[in-house]
Amino acid sequence: MGNKWLGVATVAAISMAATAWVGADAAEKMNKKMEKMTEVEKRAADPRNMKYIVGDKRTGYVFLTPDTRDIQDDDFSNPAFVWVETGEELWSKVDGKTGKSCASCHGAAAKSMKGVSTGYPKYASEVKKLMALQHRINWERMNRMQAKPWKWESSEMLGMTAYIKLQSRGMPINAKIDGPAKPFYEKGKKFYNQRRGMLDMACANCHLGYPATMIRSNLLSQGMANGFPTFRLKWQKLGSLHRRFTGCNKQVRAKPYKRGSEEYTNLELFLMDRAKGLPSEAPSVRM
Repeated sequence: MGNKWLGVATVAAISMAATAWVGADAAEKMNKKMEKMTEVEKRAADPRNMKYIVGDKRTGYVFLTPDTRDIQDDDFSNPAFVWVETGEELWSKVDGKTGKSCASCHGAAAKSMKGVSTGYPKYASEVKKLMALQHRINWERMNRMQAKPWKWESSEMLGMTAYIKLQSRGMPINAKIDGPAKPFYEKGKKFYNQRRGMLDMACANCHLGYPATMIRSNLLSQGMANGFPTFRLKWQKLGSLHRRFTGCNKQVRAKPYKRGSEEYTNLELFLMDRAKGLPSEAPSVRM
């Protein structure tokens, strides 16, 4: 099902884009064809998908309804930008005993943070383990600014991660999994493929086995992590990737880990490697 749908997505998107060159008659014929398409095929046919497809990899954007794509595509409509504005304000706000802000050391985020988030999570020699971007933010706050750490899902942390990731929007994901990061990657891979919970299901069962399959009203994606933090319509707020992990664990009746835990950070690295080459999309919008 998944491979068949990927072919439909590519061919249909190219065909729709071509109608702009051949006139209204061809467009009308295409519209009639669209009426006969299934919901899955209609979503695959959107020509906007093309920049979110790399080889056989598809971001979550490709699986969205057109209306949801419209929201993400317009920064004025994208509700995640409420948190981006919070992050922008916090970037220059002095906090902690040293009397510094993020900007005190890093200057303009548009320049200093460009491309930075595409490599996270990464191995940090300071702690001898992986750091997600949130870990790094709090490490800098506690050690450079002598300020209190932010909670993982706080408005401050979500705002700052969204603001930093925005500086890399459109750049390819490029997390490193070799060297000291390799054992953590392997643990994340094991987690991804391990069955758990009362439903005895692994992440791979859904996102490798059944992408582009309708589950109730939702179209299952490949589970790429390049769009987080994301504004999920179901949540009605911005949320982290680790929040999504928690939800998935609960859905298979498994006990979730804490956000920021080593287990979830290892899994994040594995997923970012799966998404390697796809554009950074944060802050995205999802169903």
